[in-house]
Amino acid sequence: MTGLPGFSAAESALPAIDVRSRPAAVAAALRIVDANLAEFGDRYPGDTTVRGRYRLRPPDGGNTGWTTSFWPGMLWLAHDLTGDEHYRRAAARHVGSFTDRLRRGADLDTHDLGFLYTLGCVVPYRRSGDQQACRSALAAADHLLARVLEPAGIIQAWGALSDPRQRGRTIIDSLMNTPLLFWASQVSGDDRYARAAHRHTVQLRDHILRPDGTTFHTFYWDPVSGEPLRGETEQGNHDDSCWARGQAWGIYGFALNHRHTGDESFLTAARRCADHFLSRLPADRIAYWDLEFTDGSAEERDSSAAAIAVCGLLELAAQSGAGEYRDAAGHILDALISGYAGDAGSSALLLHGVYDKPKGVGVDEGTLWGDYFYLEALTRLTVPGWAHPW
Repeated sequence: MTGLPGFSAAESALPAIDVRSRPAAVAAALRIVDANLAEFGDRYPGDTTVRGRYRLRPPDGGNTGWTTSFWPGMLWLAHDLTGDEHYRRAAARHVGSFTDRLRRGADLDTHDLGFLYTLGCVVPYRRSGDQQACRSALAAADHLLARVLEPAGIIQAWGALSDPRQRGRTIIDSLMNTPLLFWASQVSGDDRYARAAHRHTVQLRDHILRPDGTTFHTFYWDPVSGEPLRGETEQGNHDDSCWARGQAWGIYGFALNHRHTGDESFLTAARRCADHFLSRLPADRIAYWDLEFTDGSAEERDSSAAAIAVCGLLELAAQSGAGEYRDAAGHILDALISGYAGDAGSSALLLHGVYDKPKGVGVDEGTLWGDYFYLEALTRLTVPGWAHPW
């Protein structure tokens, strides 16, 4: 492989990566984290900004939805970047909220328990040995394991297992939720969690990843026979297009599942996702919300897809030894720093994200996950030996 994956030699002739911009980017991001901490404290901001500003998650900043853990996740990253104990204390206070969410059974019918409890509870357990956090994370893993549908062997994405519209469906984001199951096997000694995660990832490798290296957002299996049925999208442009954030989840998620299992086919899948993602980037390297669009399109960019892809490319580079992926990540991160980082007019770390363009939700706004993965990318590249939470 020569040059950046997916680019011609001419296209690969990019400016040198400017590492000098990163300390200033970290400082700017931390200023926004500080302002948000003063405003939200132990409560939770909404999924996206509204006209550039996060508002309290309705109705009262409570712990509902799939994105709340990205807020304490950012606080843990701020502690990693600075060593400042007030970030650690602020992050650790969220354990009680995630424990209470389980006790109340609040909004648990989702595969996103992996996102929620990896950042919300596994991280504080690893950092301080918090036993309440450990128990809550294991309980969340049990809920996630209960979402496995036999004989398809997939983790149902959304809704009650009896819901006829959702039964048999999984989505590509689920690749980022399996690390909770691998952690649960490691801590408990029970390999059921890891076996379920591995089998689920095999099904996505074989069906949600298309032969040309693109991905479906969502895929259905017959929950009784286990037969694969059809791919669709909820947030891409149409069923046969390639939703940018989903493709980024594929890069990072397949790479992480390879790290946990050693299954080389998962590393190959991550490469295929990465190469297609990189081949569809516009001149400034920040993806449009669907990879069907590129330069000349009037469509919106999705900076959150770019931030996720940076983390995934860095993970892929670390596992494969392919420095080209690390270089590609650096160029995308530089583009985010120079053209998409938050400013005094916004409470988002990263501007110009898209949540769900087809439904008109969070279009050209900051997003909690975009902010988190942007800060994770900066942490990966500025803190030597940093151990990621996944």
